[in-house]
Amino acid sequence: MIKEAIEKIVSKEDLTYEEAYTVMNEIMNGETTPTQNAAFLAALSTKSAKAETIDEISGCAQAMREHADPVPHPGMEVLEIVGTGGDRARSFNISTTSAFVIAAAGVKVAKHGNRAASSKSGTADCLEALGANINLSPEKCVKLLEEVGFCFFFAQKYHSSMKYVGAIRKELGFRTVFNILGPLTNPAKPEFFLLGVYDEYLVEVVAHVLGSLGVKKALVVYGMDRLDEISASEESFVCELNNGEYKKYHIKPEEFGLPRGKKEDIVGGTPEENAQITRDILSGKITDTRRVIVLMNAGAAIYAGGKAETIAEGVKIAAEMIDSGKALERMEKFIELSNQG
Repeated sequence: MIKEAIEKIVSKEDLTYEEAYTVMNEIMNGETTPTQNAAFLAALSTKSAKAETIDEISGCAQAMREHADPVPHPGMEVLEIVGTGGDRARSFNISTTSAFVIAAAGVKVAKHGNRAASSKSGTADCLEALGANINLSPEKCVKLLEEVGFCFFFAQKYHSSMKYVGAIRKELGFRTVFNILGPLTNPAKPEFFLLGVYDEYLVEVVAHVLGSLGVKKALVVYGMDRLDEISASEESFVCELNNGEYKKYHIKPEEFGLPRGKKEDIVGGTPEENAQITRDILSGKITDTRRVIVLMNAGAAIYAGGKAETIAEGVKIAAEMIDSGKALERMEKFIELSNQG
């Protein structure tokens, strides 16, 4: 099927859901060659200015989900906060920092991530620099969800089939459909999402993909200053999914009584530097744009996870979680328990 799919894409035709699903299954089963995989990824990402369609992403995501090692979490609904990456902002680990604030507010966060791809520090790098153990069994992750309200699924442990494309992605060096698929293939299959994308076009597309995957409530966001997060320096475009219904709107810091900063304020560094930024935000030492962007993203996720009636209320709760020390406490507890047998 992959040869026919490549031919179709090169002719600037879109794949159907079934075609995308079949090709991704072939790739994940190791039935294709590295050259075919590279050609497929390159052709799909350059087919048009708007790249992948809802059907193409949904088909690929469903196939990838079926190849991941699932992690059931009976009796718990969980949220994923994640960005696609690829926005070239070189920001500190915003979603990782926000995750502890969200967990402190009572939303269980199942974070799924990897080492850095397009930045200096991925979620895995930052958590390791904080002192956490990231090589956790599925059973340990579920226990952490129960006791701390936060866990981390190290992607390479759950997606063994990615061995067929991992090296190719690095060699290609540009964004591919896997930038979008990573956030969609969390082994816990979260019910709630705050998902940042690297292109405005993808906001509505990815919201509809999440709907097709059975997600209950999600905010898919794009900072209009080219950020795969809710921005603290510009308006952000949001598509909200709520039980099969979709609505679009824009938000900005001033709506929540927060000052607007500059994009360069959120630039991070090495995993160690980013870990220190996370600690300093959660301990209240940092009160600048970096705190603001965490408040906005954590607040939106608290709303998506059902612990606030509005994003504005979520932002207030996020501030309380930091100012009371509960978010820092949550992070310290996760680090401690992750290192216990």
